[in-house]
Amino acid sequence: MRIPSTRQLFILALLGCIGLLAFALYLEHVVGLVPCPLCHVQRVAVLMFAVVCLLATVHNPALCGQRVYAVLAALAASFGIATAGRQIWLQGLPKDQLPSCLPPLEFMLEAFPLQDIIAKMLHGTADCAEINWTLLGFNLAELSMVSFIIMLVFSIFLLFRKHA
Repeated sequence: MRIPSTRQLFILALLGCIGLLAFALYLEHVVGLVPCPLCHVQRVAVLMFAVVCLLATVHNPALCGQRVYAVLAALAASFGIATAGRQIWLQGLPKDQLPSCLPPLEFMLEAFPLQDIIAKMLHGTADCAEINWTLLGFNLAELSMVSFIIMLVFSIFLLFRKHA
């Protein structure tokens, strides 16, 4: 049995990210789910992971480069784990302890400095605690967490892989 090359593994991960982003867009534009601030941040984390995979695919690095890309991918996955974890935590809070909702993103882009918008989005809101869609008993934040954990395991595998 032939062992897949690093390039093939990065292509597979890139395709997985494209699938995740396509599914998120399907839920938003076809099903009608409105993404919360943390959902947007998690999409950015998937996109960051995908960009690392794309760069690694194009570059087709040797062992040292493979490890650099693996670390960058692990950082993107860890960022996703942190934001999905924050959303899962918010979903477990009582309603009276939830942070207030944010105005629409378009309004915030016009009214607030970028660092304030980023801080507010990373903090999460009451919108982030709503559970309005599940698959096999898992809500979207939990499914995102599983996806990010898979990305992190993939990154760690590539980090310690002996051949390029």
